[in-house]
Amino acid sequence: MRIEAYTQVQQLYQTKKTTRAEKAVKGSFSDQVQISSIGKDIQTAKLAVANTADIREEVTAPLKSAVADGSYQVNEESFAAKLFEKYNEMR
Repeated sequence: MRIEAYTQVQQLYQTKKTTRAEKAVKGSFSDQVQISSIGKDIQTAKLAVANTADIREEVTAPLKSAVADGSYQVNEESFAAKLFEKYNEMR
């Protein structure tokens, strides 16, 4: 390989590097985000759901106390009927 050819190739690569740097300096862009009114409504709904409790204590507290007292009674017929309905839905 000739040394002269190597320097010529190297000079080509150096000129390309400078042009790329110049192109990068010329452009100045800024990003913008716009959220639609539907997107804002969805964000508001998500925030409301996130701030609510997972368990409604006013509903579960009486059931917990009835189970703890031993006074909670299960109707076997209605339980079996509901269980059978769910089984048929899954099939």
